[in-house]
Amino acid sequence: FLQKWVNREISNFDYLIQLNTMAGRTYNDLAQYPVFPWILQDYTSEELDLNNPAVFRDLSKPIGVVNEKNAKAVKEKYENFEDPLGIIDKFHYGTHYSNAAGVMHYLIRVEPFTTLHIQLQSGRFDCADRQFHSIPATWQALMDNPNDVKELIPEFFYFPEFLENQNGFNLGQLQISKEVVNDVVLPKWAHSPEDFIYKHRKALESEYVSAHLHEWIDLIFGYKQRGPAAVEALNVFYYCTYEGAVDLDALTDEKERKALEGMINNFGQTPCQL
Repeated sequence: FLQKWVNREISNFDYLIQLNTMAGRTYNDLAQYPVFPWILQDYTSEELDLNNPAVFRDLSKPIGVVNEKNAKAVKEKYENFEDPLGIIDKFHYGTHYSNAAGVMHYLIRVEPFTTLHIQLQSGRFDCADRQFHSIPATWQALMDNPNDVKELIPEFFYFPEFLENQNGFNLGQLQISKEVVNDVVLPKWAHSPEDFIYKHRKALESEYVSAHLHEWIDLIFGYKQRGPAAVEALNVFYYCTYEGAVDLDALTDEKERKALEGMINNFGQTPCQL
C-alpha cells in the first residue's frame, strides 16, 4: 500500500484517506474526523501557479508555526509551562488541529452539521465573526494566531457544496465591515466553488506536494507525533489529546470521568501513531 503510493499508483488523496482510516479516523465521529493538510499559502493571487514552490505551505512544520513569527511564542510557552500538580506535561498547543467544533465550523452550511453547530451553541448560530466565511481570511487568521491550529477536512478537495449557503441560512453579518455572511469567500484564483475544488485537488496531486507530503504525515501520523522528535518539531499538544494518555476505565469518580470524556471530545484527538 505504501509501495503503491511511492510508485504513484494511488493518489495523494487516496493515500491520506487510507492513513486516516488506519489511524482510527472516521466520518462517523466528529471527534475523530479525517484530517487533511493545508497545502497552499497563496490565497490572494489572481492566478494559481502550481509550478511555483512559493505558493505551497511548508509541509514540514505544524500549521501553528508555518509562520516563523509564531515559532518563538510557541517555544517559550512550552519551555515556561509548569504544572504544579505534575499531571499535565508541557505542550506547545492547548487546542488541536482536528476537533468536533472545527469540523462543524467548516461544514456549517450543510446538514446535519448546521443543526449540530446550533446545538453546540445552545440553540443559535455563533456570532458571524467567528463563522467560517472566507478561505483567505481563515488562512490569514492561522498565520496571525499561534493558538489557532486547525488543519483541513477532506471536503476541501471534493465537495464544492459546503462552500455555498444553498439553504439560505441567516449567518449574520461581520461587525466591522457589516458584510453579510453567505457563501464562503474564495481565493481570487477560484471563479466558483467547483473551480476552487478542482484547483485545490490539482494542488494536492501536484509534484511539489507529492515530494513533501511525507513530512506532514510524519507530524500527524508518524514519528514526529510524540516524544523528543515532537518537541523538536514544535508539535506537542495538550496531554489529553494523545491515545492512552488517560485511562478512563481506571477512574472511579463518575464526575471526573465525565469531565475528562467531555474534554477529550472537545479538545480533539491525535490520530493513532502508525
